[in-house]
Amino acid sequence: MLSAVGSSDVPRRARGALEAAIMDVLWQAGRPLSPGQVRELLAASGDATARQLSYSTVVTILTRLHVKKVLARKRVGRSFHYAPLADEAGLEARRLTALLDGSADREAVLSRFVADLSDSDEELLRRLLGSAGGRPGGDAR
Repeated sequence: MLSAVGSSDVPRRARGALEAAIMDVLWQAGRPLSPGQVRELLAASGDATARQLSYSTVVTILTRLHVKKVLARKRVGRSFHYAPLADEAGLEARRLTALLDGSADREAVLSRFVADLSDSDEELLRRLLGSAGGRPGGDAR
């Protein structure tokens, strides 16, 4: 009897989990890495599915992250080395901005977001908006 296509003894990762694992490896490395180095570090992490990743799978994910403008890449010899364009907080902020940019009613989304904040998060947001010209880090536009 034939087995189902794609079935194996190795459990599948949740959607986006491999991208997140690769980003964690790159953030922890603190320097640009080749796909082979990323693969080695993933395999060393102890994750059973990471140990079985092919080189081409890692290259595919790194390329997708580069296309999404999450990673920078630079040619080194015959391959590329990849580095994050932002830290984790910066990446999450970019995702939130992209969600807002894709919304038909930005005001409604922001209003609902603020209404759903916990008291402590609302206070934090008020402090951030009140300091440095309304932009954390002093980036007054």
